[in-house]
Amino acid sequence: MPAVILALAAASLIYLQFSTDLESNFKSMQRFMTLALATLLLLLWLLFFSRLRWRTRFIGLGLFALMVAAFTQLARFDGTVDGSGAFRVVWKWRPKRDGNVGELKANPPTTNQLALAASADYPAFLGRDRRGVLENISLEHDWATHPPQEIWRQPIGLSWSAFAVAGARAVTQEQRGEKELVVCYETAAGRCLWAHTNYVRFSEFMGGDGPRATPTLENGRVLALGATGILDCLDAATGRLIWSRDTLKENGLPNLMWAKSSSPLVFEKLVVVTGGFTNGPALLAYHLHDGSPAWRVGTDKASYSSPMLGTIGGKPQIVCVNAGTVTGHEPSDGRILWEYTWATDKWAKCAQPVLLEGDRVFLSAGYGIGCVLLQVKGGADGKVSLTEVWKNRNMKSQFSNLVVRDGFLYGLDDGILVCLDLATGERKWKDGRYGHGQVLRVADLLLVQTEPGPIVLVEANPSHYREIARLDALKAKTWNAPALAGEFLLTRNDQEAVCYRLPLRSSHAKVALQSHR
Repeated sequence: MPAVILALAAASLIYLQFSTDLESNFKSMQRFMTLALATLLLLLWLLFFSRLRWRTRFIGLGLFALMVAAFTQLARFDGTVDGSGAFRVVWKWRPKRDGNVGELKANPPTTNQLALAASADYPAFLGRDRRGVLENISLEHDWATHPPQEIWRQPIGLSWSAFAVAGARAVTQEQRGEKELVVCYETAAGRCLWAHTNYVRFSEFMGGDGPRATPTLENGRVLALGATGILDCLDAATGRLIWSRDTLKENGLPNLMWAKSSSPLVFEKLVVVTGGFTNGPALLAYHLHDGSPAWRVGTDKASYSSPMLGTIGGKPQIVCVNAGTVTGHEPSDGRILWEYTWATDKWAKCAQPVLLEGDRVFLSAGYGIGCVLLQVKGGADGKVSLTEVWKNRNMKSQFSNLVVRDGFLYGLDDGILVCLDLATGERKWKDGRYGHGQVLRVADLLLVQTEPGPIVLVEANPSHYREIARLDALKAKTWNAPALAGEFLLTRNDQEAVCYRLPLRSSHAKVALQSHR
């Protein structure tokens, strides 16, 4: 019987290792369940079916208990290795990371500041319009001959937040001890200009501690949503608090399992954030000038995706991926214009919707859900109809973003880079194991922030996959999205941040460091 149990467990593990149908997170879950079940069956055999003397059986059980006790005394689980959900095991005496990586002192700006044109700003999550696309920058392809220049590098507090950049200021969120911070750094030097503090700390085993969302910079203000739902409006120059709302507490909403991760959407005179883990409201809007509530709508639970503004059928709309639906909203009052029931709310949805020409919306999610291309049509009676153009599992983006070029979509399908034909849903190629990272399209190139930390450049070409450059930017699990402001690339994880000046092909896009005296 023990031989049969071990053989079945080994066969299951081998199948999981080589299966192409299961995603990495499901593989990790099933590996754990296989080992746990095999251990339980072996113990049951030992105690009740082994026919060994009872003394021998109890000795075996005692040895197993001793091994478990030794493990609990010598080692512990410390989050996950990567986006697959596999547990990370460390020695028990290894200090737990609390984000305290040194004293954070505010400094006056240096005399050499970035002369960054407004067109080069990167003021929000995935850029100005949340598409992760920068058309007017031409990066040098040969990084061996023209290597990126490291401008600064330094430790940083816990967080999966990215940088938002406007001129001389780069703003992100961090967790340092019991302080959840919004921190403004000098783009060219990495020096802290100011920091705003909330005394809260979100802790969660698998995803880690600290904030997840990226601040939004708009007209001299910083809008930042913390992991527990605190929405702060700050003065971008000084960090002075203008107003603050505890969005979940005020609305009686429970937090999501992996915290509030959606970044604030700012347009006209409104700030829009998502709700909590209960059936509505899914969207909350506040007036930008004073933080007073404007409207709250929706009946679904919130997801980890961020609301985005686009034009569908010639009308501006807020498109929001919720836990079990996708909705289009009238921006002025939040009224739902259309709703698409998408899969189930059992599994997390994180990837941004992709708004395409021709009133089409592309959606993707991991956990076996896959992707769908929707056609949104408005009728003469004002009613909106939705049609599934195609639907398949050729793109399963767990929490990586997706980008488009010339009718082809690029993204990380369970950690492997994929190119899809948007017209048909056909996969053109699948190559490059980059993990659950993030992707920007910079003209004809894909700039991929890999999950292990390096940055790579890949041609955005549907005919073939080709990696053309690589930069060892970071060396630990990186779920944060990179930010590219002009030629300055700012990237970070939950341990350190770094700024590079990337080599450009066209001189007109270059940004100079100028002295302001």
